Amino acid sequence: MNAEDPALARTARSTEPPARALSAPRRHWKRLSRAIGDALPKGLYARSLIIIIAPMVLLQSVIAYTFMERHWQLVTKRLSASVVADVAALIDIYESYPQDKDAETLSRIAGERLNLDLDILEGTTLPAPGPRPFFSILDEALSDEIKRQIRRPFWIDTVGRSNLIEIRVAIPGGVMRITARRSQAYASNSHIFLVWMIGSSLVLLGVAILFLRNQIKPILRLAAVAEGFGKGREIEFRPRGAREVRQAGHAFIEMKRRIERAMEQRTTMLNGVSHDLRTILTRFRLSLALLEDSDEIDDLTRDIDEMSRMLEGYLAFARGDSAETAAPTDMRALLEDLRTDLERLGAHVAEVELTDRPIVTVRPDAFRRCLFNLASNAARYGETVSIRGKRETRSFLVSIDDDGPGIPPERREDVFKPFLRLDDARQDAGGSGLGLAIARDIARAHGGDITLHDSPLGGLRATVRVPA
Repeated sequence: MNAEDPALARTARSTEPPARALSAPRRHWKRLSRAIGDALPKGLYARSLIIIIAPMVLLQSVIAYTFMERHWQLVTKRLSASVVADVAALIDIYESYPQDKDAETLSRIAGERLNLDLDILEGTTLPAPGPRPFFSILDEALSDEIKRQIRRPFWIDTVGRSNLIEIRVAIPGGVMRITARRSQAYASNSHIFLVWMIGSSLVLLGVAILFLRNQIKPILRLAAVAEGFGKGREIEFRPRGAREVRQAGHAFIEMKRRIERAMEQRTTMLNGVSHDLRTILTRFRLSLALLEDSDEIDDLTRDIDEMSRMLEGYLAFARGDSAETAAPTDMRALLEDLRTDLERLGAHVAEVELTDRPIVTVRPDAFRRCLFNLASNAARYGETVSIRGKRETRSFLVSIDDDGPGIPPERREDVFKPFLRLDDARQDAGGSGLGLAIARDIARAHGGDITLHDSPLGGLRATVRVPA
């Protein structure tokens, strides 16, 4: 038994490294994939263009490589072989007929029949070899053909003069210099291929951009309609685009109808409950009114009033204001009405300030209630209230300041929780504890939010932000 344990241990240890070795590439691959995902654009339009452009660029690159490395190289080799064969023939003629030492006849034949310029440089040697071009199919092809066909010392220049190539071959007593046009030995129509490749790519890219833009428009339209529905804005919508986009549009329309139907049923039910409970409370008031006045009757009357206020708060929180339609609203008039309502409650409103362009699309009654809940809360705990409205680039802000005791920063989010009361009792004292919760629900239903900060007056600042 003891003899087997070391073997088992060695077997277990031998299997652990491969597992770790396999897990390491997976981690690296995940990191690489995450980095690529972060670098790529997030929009569907941009990603679709990449899906189209990337294969196109890859295909064009493969075609260019194949064409340049295979076709051009083959053509260049054949042309170079033809030029070198002509040069070899001229050398053979020159050596076979030495009586024409001045090479006038040979130069004439080379110029008229072979389109080559020939000179005999007597008493000279080959120049020192120059640096080879970094990338030149012609230089390599000419060198190989001269070595294969002529087998003599040579010197070539394919770079010095762009339209010409110069070949020098050592012959007895001197050097034969041949000058030819570059097009005789090199397939020089690369610009035509590049123009065709770039032009076709641009045409395909333009078609892809137009096609994708038309395909993305219905998706953006659906997103705008969904956002508008969440903010209470009724936008006419007819599904368009590809089949899948139309299916998503029809599904959204059906979902919208079901939500509206459920909201209508809930509103009807809450209205019925509200009516029945108000009827009972009214009977209680009438019954107490017929009784003789006493301390107990006064206490019961106050309890009924408190119950009535709590009932209205609960029903308002449950009902919401989603049934109201958003409409362009004059914020200047709304803030002035808010000042009047606060002054009726006995609050001191120091100022109401509003910047230009006061028209904002909101649900008027719901937004008025949101601001009133915040302003009445400020008036309850402070002696002075200040209201300011300001339009930013894509939103509208209303700030309500007071000089009350404020709320500790760590407890500011807690005041928006339904039915929660802080120790400092800065949330609907004597109420249902739903005023700030209702206000934030209304702001978020508009696509905005409410935040609490320290006020310049020394108390609390409540800022309502809604899309403009």
